[in-house]
Amino acid sequence: MTDQVTDAESGTPGIPGKPTSASRTTLSHIMTHGDTNLLGTVHGGVIMKLVDDAAGAVAGRHSGGPAVTASMDEMAFLEPVRVGDLVHVKAQVNWTGRTSMEVGVRVLAERWNESAPPTQVGSAYLVFAAVDADGKPRRVPPVIPETERDRRRYQEAQIRRTHRLARRRAIKELREKRAAEGYED
Repeated sequence: MTDQVTDAESGTPGIPGKPTSASRTTLSHIMTHGDTNLLGTVHGGVIMKLVDDAAGAVAGRHSGGPAVTASMDEMAFLEPVRVGDLVHVKAQVNWTGRTSMEVGVRVLAERWNESAPPTQVGSAYLVFAAVDADGKPRRVPPVIPETERDRRRYQEAQIRRTHRLARRRAIKELREKRAAEGYED
């Protein structure tokens, strides 16, 4: 069964869709002493930069041009990463809107000198906005999920988007209410 996203569903009329595999990528990096924190493990910020780099490459590939990080959701650190670990950051577009896209990222680590399979050490969801040369939003192609896993990720991304929008709306309403009551933040 092929899962085609129509122009009407995607909100991007006239732009042909791209399959998830068209922009999926893996970034690999070996961790060194320069990557460590005070505890001697790899600093979370180093992992987050790798996550943002891989997700940005995927977003740019999918959208066919520049894309900027709009938000990062649910960065989870599941296991510590150590010096000498070979880290693989796997990213793909999970969902697209008119000008934005959610990129899902899995972070895996393996010892550089062992043949044991990699262990998942982190995951994150990032939202990117495609921009033109003037920094203004531009349309993105719809993503076409290819597998059952891709379809599940697409559906879960829609749920996360709904929650992001509801959270943003609730915070805006609260701030407006507090401002009307005379509170300054």
